[in-house]
Amino acid sequence: MDETSVIIDVGGVGYAVTVSGKTRAGLGLADPAVTLLTDMQVREDSMTLFGFTAIQERDAFRLLVTVQGVGAKAAMAILSVLTPDELADAVMSGDRAMVARADGVGPKLAQRVVNELATKIGSLPVAATGMGESGGAAGGNGTVGVDAMSALVNLGYGRAEAHAALQRVRAGGASGDDLSALIAAALQELGQ
Repeated sequence: MDETSVIIDVGGVGYAVTVSGKTRAGLGLADPAVTLLTDMQVREDSMTLFGFTAIQERDAFRLLVTVQGVGAKAAMAILSVLTPDELADAVMSGDRAMVARADGVGPKLAQRVVNELATKIGSLPVAATGMGESGGAAGGNGTVGVDAMSALVNLGYGRAEAHAALQRVRAGGASGDDLSALIAAALQELGQ
């Protein structure tokens, strides 16, 4: 086994499960009973289990492998350096350098990840998009934050600029449930 795999014993049968560096570090050795969510990737010559401690991480993995050129190994490398929240932030702000920190992910692939996931990031659960009530990335909940970002980009603002404005609005305590109010507040923020 290498450092990206763990053996999970299920009823006396050991399964090799590939995990991200963050997941492996989080498993620890103190508690022998762990629960992992899995995703099985079937190829012509192998079947590989990928394990995750949170639904958001598994959903981010599934989203990453939809990007052309991103296989399971690259997706796990990205999730080893970025949490799903950080990935959502990087995509929404257009920060390819954050994605390129992963081993085996160059600037071109990182740019493709950012570009292709920009329209798909709303399919991540709210907790993983950093747009929940915790005051994260783009303000608002789930699709409201994504829709607000899309509206600002369609009005001609850059993704990074729109993202920063939505963060400032959210940090100011604005409710993220009303799309028109969120967009109006962000436009005021951008106009200053």
